[in-house]
Amino acid sequence: MKPDHIRIGIAQECYSEDIATNRRKNIAAIENLAAEGARLIVLPELHDSLYFCQTEDVDNFDLAVDLPGDFTDTYGDAAASAKAVVVASSFERRAPGLYHNTAVVFDSDGSVAGTYRKMHIPDDPGFYEKFHFAPGDLGFEPIDTSIGRLGVLVCWDQWYPEAARIMALRGAEMLIYPTAIGWNPDDDRDERKRQREAWITIQRAHAVANGIPVVSVNRTGFEEDPSGQTSGIDFWGSSFVAGPQGEILLGAPEEKFAEEVVDVSLTRSEEVRRWWPFFRDRRIDAYSPILKRFDYK
Repeated sequence: MKPDHIRIGIAQECYSEDIATNRRKNIAAIENLAAEGARLIVLPELHDSLYFCQTEDVDNFDLAVDLPGDFTDTYGDAAASAKAVVVASSFERRAPGLYHNTAVVFDSDGSVAGTYRKMHIPDDPGFYEKFHFAPGDLGFEPIDTSIGRLGVLVCWDQWYPEAARIMALRGAEMLIYPTAIGWNPDDDRDERKRQREAWITIQRAHAVANGIPVVSVNRTGFEEDPSGQTSGIDFWGSSFVAGPQGEILLGAPEEKFAEEVVDVSLTRSEEVRRWWPFFRDRRIDAYSPILKRFDYK
């Protein structure tokens, strides 16, 4: 029988260029959070390295990993040891010249429960992901685990209500977003505040609109731009867990390391959806314009 509550652990970490060190840090975080009772543990986006997408450098492809391979062995063993479901993030080498930003979900026995390839790929100064990643081709499919059905998405996906909605329509019981997002150090304080609050607001809205919890886990720390063309990125941390009405259940600090746990109800979504029956009142007969790139007349 599925429990009424689950303890979720978030690992808001900063990383270095040393992959072995980063993996040890992530495994230690999994162990620490499991020791606090976490049965679902979420790591940030691309957690085995620095955020390499600040530059368009072909040498970055040397960081990619085969799936399955050493990556799945390492984190699968960690999940099995912790007896927890772990959401990890990889730079997948699918074939020569073909790479994806891929989340891998490990069940509590260490097996791979499923994968998700990031669908929305940004291309902005400091975030040159289109150079590195092909768009995902697995669709918006929830992943079944021993603790429930997880709607795993990645970072830039979090700005798209369509992605969250499809996951919810396909039975996701919560939305999970491994993330790498931060400020340009040249931005003033007001601009930083606007960006961070928009990021939190849009994801809380996904929780409200779909009546399910949202887990968003960001990396933290400053990372230099190796090319020197920008001032680098201050990853703003601020990882959080929201309930099905958008209520903040856990909020990690800005720009600081954090490993924290929170208990989340697995039954509250049923109550909230009865009070706010958004799915009942959807006008699916009138939504065809959503399938167009733009529909101004």
